[in-house]
Amino acid sequence: MKTDVIFYELIKELPQIFFEIIEKPETNPNIYTFTAPEIKQQSFRLDGLFSPAKGFESEPLYFVELQTYKDEEFYERLFGEIFVYFRQYKPANSDWYAIVIYDRRIHETPPHPRYRVLIEQHLRCIYLNELSTRPEDSLGIGIAKLFIEVPTKATSLAQQLINQAKENLPDENLQKKVLAFIQAIVFYKFPNLTLEEIEAMLDLDAFKNTRLYESILAKTKPETELETKLKLVSKCVDKGMSIQEIAEFLELDVDTIRKYLQEQS
Repeated sequence: MKTDVIFYELIKELPQIFFEIIEKPETNPNIYTFTAPEIKQQSFRLDGLFSPAKGFESEPLYFVELQTYKDEEFYERLFGEIFVYFRQYKPANSDWYAIVIYDRRIHETPPHPRYRVLIEQHLRCIYLNELSTRPEDSLGIGIAKLFIEVPTKATSLAQQLINQAKENLPDENLQKKVLAFIQAIVFYKFPNLTLEEIEAMLDLDAFKNTRLYESILAKTKPETELETKLKLVSKCVDKGMSIQEIAEFLELDVDTIRKYLQEQS
């Protein structure tokens, strides 16, 4: 399920959801801009960064990573990218946090003790499957939970969130945006269903003519020979294998496995 595209688009368009997830709901999302800055010298890009607008330099930077598979080099890469970003962009903010959002705790490879100070002062890990599911929880928390809900329960949760959005969001444009995200998440959980079937299942027709709808259609491509071979990767991830173990098992290089997982997650 390609959740990365939807997740980063979600917190870009509705940043209040991100601040609810990290238990900072009092934060004013309007002072932040969400980007994916490129680190030119190293040819890589940060997945997501909430940076305060000019005049709010006393507010912290939030580096955001969604991680849905085991990667033994994850924290080395993450901290490395952050410090290269500091060198290139030289932000004025003195405070910063690395927010790693895991779908499940099993996909975390604990960081090496050498990063103890960074872990204690700058790292915050969120596990989506451990978020509270109480009926009184916010709409944002519910949408975050929908990302990792099993298909058998996803439909009922999605319908609950749809009703919650219709009741609690008087702004029509915001409501349509939230409904489109809910429908997009469900679409990826049921790859064998058409968009029309998803709409009928949710009793909803708010997804067409949105950027997410167009993005999904653009990504519908015939399967290549490499993609056919890489089908085994997901099964290896489900068995708890690390990215290095998968590469050895399939006799592929680590970068190929990592790139594939990033595209599929």
